[in-house]
Order: sequence, then structure tokens, then C-alpha cells
Amino acid sequence: MKTRMSLVVLSVCSLTAFAADWPQWRGPERDGLSKETGLLKEWPKDGPKLLWHVSDAGNGYSTPAVVGDWLYVISDKGKDNEFIESRKVKDGKPGWTTRLGNVGPNQGPQYPGARSTPTVDGDLIYALGSDGDLVCVKLADGAEVWRKSLRKDFGGKPGQWAYAESPLVDGDALICSPGGSDATLVALDKKNGKVIWKSAISGGDKAAYASIIIVNVGGVKQYVQFLAGGVVGVEAKTGKFLWRYAKTGSGSPANIPTPVSQDGFVYTGTGKVGGGLVKLKVDKEEVTADQVYFGKKLPTSIGGAVVLAGSMYGTNGQGLMCVEFTTGKEKWQDECIGPGAVCYADGRLYVHGENGKAALVEATPDGYRERGRFTPPDGPARGKSKAWAYPVVANGRLYLRDLGSIWCYDVSDTKSAK
Repeated sequence: MKTRMSLVVLSVCSLTAFAADWPQWRGPERDGLSKETGLLKEWPKDGPKLLWHVSDAGNGYSTPAVVGDWLYVISDKGKDNEFIESRKVKDGKPGWTTRLGNVGPNQGPQYPGARSTPTVDGDLIYALGSDGDLVCVKLADGAEVWRKSLRKDFGGKPGQWAYAESPLVDGDALICSPGGSDATLVALDKKNGKVIWKSAISGGDKAAYASIIIVNVGGVKQYVQFLAGGVVGVEAKTGKFLWRYAKTGSGSPANIPTPVSQDGFVYTGTGKVGGGLVKLKVDKEEVTADQVYFGKKLPTSIGGAVVLAGSMYGTNGQGLMCVEFTTGKEKWQDECIGPGAVCYADGRLYVHGENGKAALVEATPDGYRERGRFTPPDGPARGKSKAWAYPVVANGRLYLRDLGSIWCYDVSDTKSAK
């Protein structure tokens, strides 16, 4: 009996050793990094095993959040129906659906559609629609708890491609970026939506398309966001403006990639301008952001970057590259599958190309080492748009979204687990 019980315990431990949820934008810490282990080190010729594929997910570019037996994604069906829905991890079948509002208007090139990733926190989930409808619903059934309109309640000013931010939950607060002169950034009580503080940043930047991250430097906890006028930092407790770095956003029509940070350094990049790193310094109550480097040939694609052991990995117009994070020195670059979105798990980079392809690459500064690539079957007709949704690795599975399609692949290494 004891032997059988021990085997059960060992079996459970081996499963939980690699299991990890993906509860929000770019994973548990918003840095594109998963702590999962026990995953495939190399993919078969035609890619990992496809568990299921749905093509009825509605339109949009939203990346799923995955927690336990369910995934949550924002989609739209027509310009007057943007919604959040739950789907079963087992087979992709839908659960509940809750309407958020209308699809936000686009100016210039037209890519209307859902953009944000929902944020799961305990038994609640928070979602921001592209028209600025911020809604808190119950995880169990999608019942609405509270809602705000970034436009109406805060005088919000979105960019020309509507809202795309994924809201941040930090302790008892929810933080997001309405944009505009009244509440460029705002902190709300996550339980009821009441205002904790409003940060009216000089210049009244419009909202851009990145999402807020938390940075702690010199005892100062701050929220860092890439707005239309550049990357800024505000004091987490009060919303007090601390610093701005404008160079990577100056002249860029769309500041999209979420900043990445490590050890007091903050990196941002845009395809039309370039990438730059700043070092944050704290002197009493003053925080300054001093440029360390700036360059055109750095990770600047919409798909963001990840930082591992002093190296930064991301894509630009020439493909995937690795640079030394604190110096910008290039280690290697390869065409790979072209520009795309990147996340990391168990020693590997997962790249979802804007062309719809997926690649698995070793995360090492020693050189480009590809360990598999494939094209998901029966992809959508994108027209002029691209496959902009980020990849997600959660609980031994890889999720890819491309407009109305979601694919789920088994990337767990069952042989090594035995």
C-alpha cells in the first residue's frame, strides 16, 4: 500500500514539476518567461502533436490567458460585439461568453478587432475591450462584477488603432492607461473599480499599445509604461510622475512592444525608430533615466523581447537575434521565420512568426540553433493583417492564435517524464 501511495505521489510530483499557468499578458511576471520544465527539446519534422484546432473563436489579435482547465480570450464578431469567453483546455469548446462593448474605431490602415489579453486574478478576471470598456467578471460564469469606460469615465485618449493594453493587477489595485490629460494612467480598486489615484502626466500622452510592468529600483516601486510620447515611470503608491525616455517612441506611429526590465535597466523598441536601453537611478525622491545605448539593429518587432542570463532575444525585420542586454552588442542573428512574437520555456524560445509559422530555438548566446518549425494547418485568410498574437506555453501545451483560429499543441516531453 505504501509503495502504491509513493508511486501516486511521485506521479503527481512529476506532473506538477513542469506545470505552470499563464494568467495574464506575457505570463506570470509579464516578461515572457515560463518556469515550466519537462518540455520537448526538439520538435518532430511536422511539429508537435496537434491536440485541437478551433476556427470559430471570433476575430482579433488577443493572446489567450490559461489557468487550470480553462483558457480565456477576447474576440469580436462584427464591430458591435467584442466579448471575452472561456474555452476548455481539453478540447477548445466554449464555456461562457460576456460582452465587453463595441470594437474601437481605427484610423489610417484598418485592423479593427480585439487586442488585449485578459488578466486572471483569483476568482475574478479583468478584460479591456478595444473601445476602452474595462470589465471585471467572475471566473466561474462570466457574470459582470463592475465596469468602467476609459473614454467616458477618465477622458481617455486612445491611439489611432484603439486600445490594446492588457490591464495589470498588483495587490489590491488594477492599473491601466486611459491616456489623455486627466488620467494618463489610473489605479483602481480591483474589487469595485473605485479610483485610487489618477496620474495626469505632462503632455497628456495618448495611450499606445504596450502594457504596464512593475519595476523596483533603489527602494522605489514604479509602474513603467510605453505611451505615445515615450516610455514613462510613475510611483506605484501615488501615481506621481518620475521619469520619461522619449527617443524610442519619437516619430513612431505605434509604440507596441511592452518594455522589458532587469536590474534597474529598461529596454524599449519600435520598428520605425529603433531600440534603446536606459539605466534608472534614484537620488532621494528623484528618479532619472540615463540612456545606455540606442540603435536601429536591435529587437524592435511587435512581438517583444525576453531577457535571460544577461542576453536579450527578440526579432526585427531581419529575423531573430540575440544581443547582450546591458550593452546592445549583437551575439547572433538569423532569418529564422522572420519578425514574430517570442516567449521562453525550459531552455527554448518559442517564436510565432507574423507569417503564421512557429519555431523552436535554443536560448543561448553561443549561436542560432533551431530545434523545429512548422505551419499550423488551415490558417485564416489574413488579407493585409498579420499573425500578431503572442505564443503561450502553459501546462505542457503551446497555444497559438491567428484571427479566428486557436491551435493547441502538446509540447510536454512524456518520454523524459517517465
